[in-house]
Amino acid sequence: MEYDVKVTNRIKRVEGQVRGLLKMMEDEKECRDVITQMSAVKSALDRTAALIVSMNLENCIREEQENGRNSEELIQEAVNLLVKSR
Repeated sequence: MEYDVKVTNRIKRVEGQVRGLLKMMEDEKECRDVITQMSAVKSALDRTAALIVSMNLENCIREEQENGRNSEELIQEAVNLLVKSR
């Protein structure tokens, strides 16, 4: 699968958030601030995972329809991927 610039930019942003999180821990910032940042990182990863699954699902369904096949299995696989990523 090809990953477009939107997806790679999101991952780069998450990378920056993780670096910021490590710096906060090195600077012995308050627990609530560290946890808040961890939550933001987790949320960003969850949203990125959902974007990747939806982009892939869209492409796969189009291919299945072009070939005259049923796409129910693909949809179920996408749902399972999203659940697994949580």
